[in-house]
Order: sequence, then C-alpha cells, then structure tokens
Amino acid sequence: MLAVIKTGGKQYLVSPGDTIKVEKLETEEGKEITFDEVLLLDNDGVAQIGTPTVKGATVTGKVVKQGKGDKVIIFKYKPKKRYKRKIGHRQTFTEVEIINIGK
Repeated sequence: MLAVIKTGGKQYLVSPGDTIKVEKLETEEGKEITFDEVLLLDNDGVAQIGTPTVKGATVTGKVVKQGKGDKVIIFKYKPKKRYKRKIGHRQTFTEVEIINIGK
C-alpha cells in the first residue's frame, strides 16, 4: 500500500514502515499524528487519485524525533565594493515513522 501525502508545502511518497523527515510539526516526540491531505492512494495496484485529495483517506504516523538539519552557509560577495556577508542556517525538521494508511 502506497500513498502520497502533502505536508509543509511538500509531497511525500510513503508506505507503512517508512521514516520521513518533514518540516517541523508542533507535536511532542512519541505522539501519533494524522495526515489528512492524501493526494494519491494505491491499494494493491488499484490507484485512487484525489481531486485534490482522496476523501476519507488518512495516513497515521508516530513522531520519532525533533531535530535540526545540517548547517548551510550563505555567502554574498560583490567584487571591488568591499561587500561580503556570511550567514549560516539550520532548518528544523520532524522525523515521522509511518504506521498505517487507511481509507
């Protein structure tokens, strides 16, 4: 069983047992979370495509951990103008283990 879910402005292809990193969700570690925006549901070769979502379909997951990604360096430079800026950024994420895909 496969599903395509939408969260945080991105789409993820998931199946039970998968672990995905999504944009930070305000949920504590160990708690369950339900994704209602299911765009596609595939059950043993029979695909249901939503318009825009599949009605009644949900994906349940468990929050494994909250964390920060690797540091990304942003460096701006303009030659001959004595201008340079160095900025770092670490994006926060939530790691979710997919438990169940239901209709």
